[in-house]
Amino acid sequence: MKYKIIADSCCDLTAEMKSELNVSLVPLHLMLEDKEFIDDENLSILEYIEEMKKAPTAPRTACPSPEDFIKHFAGDEDNIFIVTLSQELSGTYNSAKVARDIYLENHDKNIYVFNSRSASVGETLIALKIAELAEAGKDFQEIIIEVERYIDSMETLFLLQSLSHLAKAGRLKSYVAVLASLLAIKPIMGSTKAGTIRLVHKVRGYKKAFLKLIDTIGEEVKDFKDRILGIAHCNCYERAMDLKEKIAVKYNFKKIFIVPMSGLSSTYADDGGIVIAF
Repeated sequence: MKYKIIADSCCDLTAEMKSELNVSLVPLHLMLEDKEFIDDENLSILEYIEEMKKAPTAPRTACPSPEDFIKHFAGDEDNIFIVTLSQELSGTYNSAKVARDIYLENHDKNIYVFNSRSASVGETLIALKIAELAEAGKDFQEIIIEVERYIDSMETLFLLQSLSHLAKAGRLKSYVAVLASLLAIKPIMGSTKAGTIRLVHKVRGYKKAFLKLIDTIGEEVKDFKDRILGIAHCNCYERAMDLKEKIAVKYNFKKIFIVPMSGLSSTYADDGGIVIAF
Protein backbone atom coordinates (compact mmCIF):
# COMPACT_ATOMS: atom_id res chain seq x y z
CA MET A 1 0.00 0.00 0.00
CA LYS A 2 1.33 3.42 -0.93
CA TYR A 3 0.75 5.76 1.98
CA LYS A 4 1.78 9.13 3.32
CA ILE A 5 1.83 10.47 6.87
CA ILE A 6 1.26 14.18 7.42
CA ALA A 7 1.45 15.84 10.83
CA ASP A 8 1.47 19.37 12.16
CA SER A 9 4.77 20.72 13.46
CA CYS A 10 3.94 19.83 17.06
CA CYS A 11 4.82 16.23 16.13
CA ASP A 12 8.35 16.11 17.54
CA LEU A 13 10.77 14.00 15.54
CA THR A 14 14.48 13.41 15.25
CA ALA A 15 16.06 13.89 11.82
CA GLU A 16 16.39 10.11 11.57
CA MET A 17 12.68 9.60 12.27
CA LYS A 18 11.72 12.16 9.64
CA SER A 19 13.77 10.26 7.08
CA GLU A 20 12.60 6.77 8.05
CA LEU A 21 8.90 7.63 8.33
CA ASN A 22 8.86 10.08 5.43
CA VAL A 23 6.57 12.32 7.47
CA SER A 24 5.52 15.66 5.99
CA LEU A 25 5.24 18.34 8.67
CA VAL A 26 2.86 21.26 8.22
CA PRO A 27 4.21 24.20 10.24
CA LEU A 28 2.29 26.33 12.68
CA HIS A 29 3.04 30.03 13.02
CA LEU A 30 4.52 31.42 16.23
CA MET A 31 4.25 35.07 17.24
CA LEU A 32 6.27 37.02 19.81
CA GLU A 33 5.10 40.62 19.95
CA ASP A 34 5.54 41.85 16.35
CA LYS A 35 7.84 38.99 15.29
CA GLU A 36 6.54 35.94 13.45
CA PHE A 37 8.32 32.59 13.25
CA ILE A 38 7.55 29.61 11.04
CA ASP A 39 7.82 26.34 12.93
CA ASP A 40 9.85 24.46 10.36
CA GLU A 41 13.37 23.08 9.94
CA ASN A 42 14.78 26.61 9.56
CA LEU A 43 13.70 27.69 13.05
CA SER A 44 16.53 27.86 15.60
CA ILE A 45 14.93 26.54 18.79
CA LEU A 46 17.65 27.97 21.05
CA GLU A 47 17.26 31.44 19.52
CA TYR A 48 13.48 31.17 19.75
CA ILE A 49 13.69 30.22 23.45
CA GLU A 50 15.84 33.29 24.10
CA GLU A 51 13.35 35.46 22.22
CA MET A 52 10.54 34.06 24.38
CA LYS A 53 12.47 34.95 27.54
CA LYS A 54 12.88 38.54 26.39
CA ALA A 55 9.29 39.02 25.20
CA PRO A 56 7.13 40.95 27.71
CA THR A 57 3.96 39.09 26.70
CA ALA A 58 3.16 35.43 26.15
CA PRO A 59 3.77 33.90 22.72
CA ARG A 60 0.83 33.33 20.40
CA THR A 61 0.35 30.59 17.84
CA ALA A 62 -1.69 30.17 14.67
CA CYS A 63 -2.67 26.85 13.15
CA PRO A 64 -2.00 25.98 9.49
CA SER A 65 -4.66 26.88 6.96
CA PRO A 66 -6.49 24.21 4.93
CA GLU A 67 -4.38 25.30 1.95
CA ASP A 68 -1.23 24.56 3.94
CA PHE A 69 -2.38 20.96 4.36
CA ILE A 70 -3.58 20.57 0.77
CA LYS A 71 -0.07 21.37 -0.50
CA HIS A 72 1.09 18.10 1.07
CA PHE A 73 -1.61 15.91 -0.52
CA ALA A 74 0.05 15.75 -3.93
CA GLY A 75 1.84 12.56 -4.94
CA ASP A 76 1.07 9.02 -5.99
CA GLU A 77 0.10 7.84 -2.48
CA ASP A 78 -3.54 6.76 -2.46
CA ASN A 79 -3.72 6.60 1.35
CA ILE A 80 -3.02 9.68 3.46
CA PHE A 81 -3.03 9.75 7.26
CA ILE A 82 -2.96 13.09 9.07
CA VAL A 83 -2.03 13.47 12.75
CA THR A 84 -2.82 16.72 14.56
CA LEU A 85 -2.68 18.37 17.93
CA SER A 86 -5.59 17.72 20.24
CA GLN A 87 -8.77 19.32 18.91
CA GLU A 88 -9.27 20.81 22.38
CA LEU A 89 -5.96 22.70 22.22
CA SER A 90 -5.75 23.92 18.62
CA GLY A 91 -7.74 24.56 15.48
CA THR A 92 -5.29 22.42 13.51
CA TYR A 93 -7.54 19.35 13.54
CA ASN A 94 -10.49 21.27 12.07
CA SER A 95 -8.23 22.90 9.49
CA ALA A 96 -6.97 19.48 8.37
CA LYS A 97 -10.54 18.15 8.09
CA VAL A 98 -11.58 21.12 5.95
CA ALA A 99 -8.53 20.51 3.76
CA ARG A 100 -9.50 16.85 3.34
CA ASP A 101 -13.07 17.71 2.37
CA ILE A 102 -11.99 20.33 -0.18
CA TYR A 103 -9.40 18.05 -1.73
CA LEU A 104 -11.72 15.05 -2.03
CA GLU A 105 -14.23 17.06 -4.05
CA ASN A 106 -11.88 16.71 -7.04
CA HIS A 107 -9.57 13.82 -6.15
CA ASP A 108 -10.02 10.13 -5.44
CA LYS A 109 -7.88 9.23 -2.42
CA ASN A 110 -8.29 7.83 1.06
CA ILE A 111 -7.61 10.55 3.63
CA TYR A 112 -8.17 10.30 7.38
CA VAL A 113 -7.46 12.87 10.09
CA PHE A 114 -6.48 11.60 13.54
CA ASN A 115 -7.20 13.84 16.54
CA SER A 116 -4.23 12.85 18.70
CA ARG A 117 -5.93 14.11 21.87
CA SER A 118 -2.33 14.78 22.81
CA ALA A 119 0.62 16.84 21.57
CA SER A 120 4.36 16.69 21.05
CA VAL A 121 5.70 13.15 21.45
CA GLY A 122 2.13 11.83 21.69
CA GLU A 123 1.76 12.71 18.01
CA THR A 124 5.11 11.06 17.35
CA LEU A 125 3.91 7.77 18.80
CA ILE A 126 0.80 7.89 16.62
CA ALA A 127 2.88 8.46 13.47
CA LEU A 128 5.09 5.51 14.42
CA LYS A 129 2.02 3.30 14.96
CA ILE A 130 0.58 4.25 11.54
CA ALA A 131 3.86 3.36 9.84
CA GLU A 132 4.13 0.09 11.75
CA LEU A 133 0.65 -1.02 10.70
CA ALA A 134 1.06 0.11 7.09
CA GLU A 135 4.36 -1.71 6.73
CA ALA A 136 2.71 -4.81 8.22
CA GLY A 137 0.26 -4.83 5.32
CA LYS A 138 -2.86 -3.54 7.08
CA ASP A 139 -5.40 -1.85 4.82
CA PHE A 140 -6.67 1.71 5.21
CA GLN A 141 -9.70 0.91 7.39
CA GLU A 142 -7.79 -1.53 9.57
CA ILE A 143 -5.18 1.14 10.27
CA ILE A 144 -7.85 3.67 11.23
CA ILE A 145 -9.50 1.25 13.67
CA GLU A 146 -6.25 0.13 15.28
CA VAL A 147 -4.77 3.62 15.56
CA GLU A 148 -7.95 5.05 17.09
CA ARG A 149 -7.81 2.22 19.61
CA TYR A 150 -4.17 3.06 20.26
CA ILE A 151 -5.02 6.73 20.86
CA ASP A 152 -7.68 5.64 23.37
CA SER A 153 -5.05 3.69 25.32
CA MET A 154 -2.27 6.29 25.17
CA GLU A 155 -1.21 8.42 28.14
CA THR A 156 0.55 11.79 28.03
CA LEU A 157 2.26 13.42 31.03
CA PHE A 158 4.37 16.53 31.35
CA LEU A 159 6.54 18.33 33.87
CA LEU A 160 7.39 21.97 33.21
CA GLN A 161 9.72 24.42 34.88
CA SER A 162 7.10 27.15 34.48
CA LEU A 163 3.37 27.19 33.77
CA SER A 164 3.22 30.87 32.81
CA HIS A 165 3.04 30.36 29.04
CA LEU A 166 0.29 27.77 29.34
CA ALA A 167 -1.70 30.12 31.56
CA LYS A 168 -1.19 33.25 29.45
CA ALA A 169 -2.19 31.33 26.34
CA GLY A 170 -5.43 30.21 27.96
CA ARG A 171 -4.48 26.52 28.09
CA LEU A 172 -4.47 26.59 31.90
CA LYS A 173 -6.27 28.65 34.53
CA SER A 174 -4.02 31.55 35.52
CA TYR A 175 -4.48 31.10 39.28
CA VAL A 176 -3.01 27.59 39.02
CA ALA A 177 0.21 29.01 37.58
CA VAL A 178 0.37 31.79 40.18
CA LEU A 179 -0.15 29.42 43.12
CA ALA A 180 2.39 26.97 41.72
CA SER A 181 4.99 29.73 41.52
CA LEU A 182 4.29 31.13 44.99
CA LEU A 183 4.38 27.74 46.69
CA ALA A 184 7.30 26.32 44.66
CA ILE A 185 4.96 23.61 43.44
CA LYS A 186 5.85 21.69 40.30
CA PRO A 187 2.61 20.15 39.08
CA ILE A 188 2.64 16.99 37.03
CA MET A 189 0.09 17.52 34.28
CA GLY A 190 -1.45 15.11 31.83
CA SER A 191 -3.97 14.80 29.05
CA THR A 192 -7.53 13.66 29.55
CA LYS A 193 -9.18 11.11 27.26
CA ALA A 194 -10.95 14.06 25.62
CA GLY A 195 -7.64 15.77 24.90
CA THR A 196 -7.75 18.53 27.50
CA ILE A 197 -5.18 19.18 30.25
CA ARG A 198 -5.58 17.78 33.76
CA LEU A 199 -3.66 18.16 36.99
CA VAL A 200 -2.27 14.77 38.03
CA HIS A 201 -0.09 15.59 41.06
CA LYS A 202 1.14 18.65 42.95
CA VAL A 203 4.70 18.22 44.20
CA ARG A 204 6.88 20.75 46.01
CA GLY A 205 10.28 21.09 44.40
CA TYR A 206 11.51 19.97 40.99
CA LYS A 207 13.63 17.01 42.12
CA LYS A 208 10.70 15.43 43.94
CA ALA A 209 8.41 16.14 41.00
CA PHE A 210 10.89 14.51 38.61
CA LEU A 211 10.85 11.30 40.63
CA LYS A 212 7.08 11.49 41.07
CA LEU A 213 6.70 11.70 37.29
CA ILE A 214 8.42 8.32 37.04
CA ASP A 215 6.15 6.84 39.71
CA THR A 216 3.09 8.25 37.95
CA ILE A 217 3.79 6.11 34.90
CA GLY A 218 3.01 3.04 37.00
CA GLU A 219 -0.19 4.65 38.27
CA GLU A 220 -1.47 5.22 34.75
CA VAL A 221 -0.80 1.80 33.19
CA LYS A 222 0.26 -1.64 34.42
CA ASP A 223 1.40 -3.48 31.28
CA PHE A 224 4.58 -2.09 29.72
CA LYS A 225 6.23 -4.82 27.65
CA ASP A 226 4.29 -4.03 24.47
CA ARG A 227 4.40 -0.25 24.90
CA ILE A 228 6.82 2.32 23.54
CA LEU A 229 7.55 5.41 25.63
CA GLY A 230 8.65 8.67 24.05
CA ILE A 231 10.31 11.60 25.81
CA ALA A 232 10.33 15.10 24.32
CA HIS A 233 12.52 17.78 25.87
CA CYS A 234 12.94 21.52 25.48
CA ASN A 235 16.65 22.27 25.63
CA CYS A 236 17.35 19.73 28.41
CA TYR A 237 18.77 16.61 26.75
CA GLU A 238 20.76 15.50 29.82
CA ARG A 239 17.63 15.65 31.96
CA ALA A 240 15.75 13.62 29.33
CA MET A 241 18.55 11.03 29.31
CA ASP A 242 18.43 10.80 33.10
CA LEU A 243 14.68 10.28 32.89
CA LYS A 244 15.08 7.61 30.22
CA GLU A 245 17.61 5.69 32.29
CA LYS A 246 15.50 5.79 35.44
CA ILE A 247 12.35 4.71 33.58
CA ALA A 248 14.24 1.83 31.95
CA VAL A 249 15.33 0.56 35.36
CA LYS A 250 11.82 0.66 36.81
CA TYR A 251 9.66 -0.45 33.86
CA ASN A 252 10.11 -2.96 31.03
CA PHE A 253 8.97 -0.82 28.11
CA LYS A 254 9.47 -2.32 24.67
CA LYS A 255 11.41 0.79 23.66
CA ILE A 256 12.18 4.28 24.99
CA PHE A 257 13.27 7.13 22.74
CA ILE A 258 14.06 10.84 23.08
CA VAL A 259 13.17 13.65 20.68
CA PRO A 260 13.86 17.41 20.81
CA MET A 261 10.85 19.70 20.91
CA SER A 262 9.78 21.76 17.94
CA GLY A 263 8.97 25.44 18.18
CA LEU A 264 5.31 24.83 18.93
CA SER A 265 6.00 22.34 21.73
CA SER A 266 8.71 24.64 23.13
CA THR A 267 6.25 27.55 23.13
CA TYR A 268 4.15 25.91 25.83
CA ALA A 269 6.64 23.61 27.54
CA ASP A 270 9.21 26.43 27.76
CA ASP A 271 12.89 26.02 28.52
CA GLY A 272 13.51 22.82 30.51
CA GLY A 273 10.09 21.30 29.86
CA ILE A 274 9.58 17.53 29.56
CA VAL A 275 6.68 15.69 27.88
CA ILE A 276 6.30 11.91 27.90
CA ALA A 277 3.77 9.69 26.15
CA PHE A 278 3.26 5.93 26.25
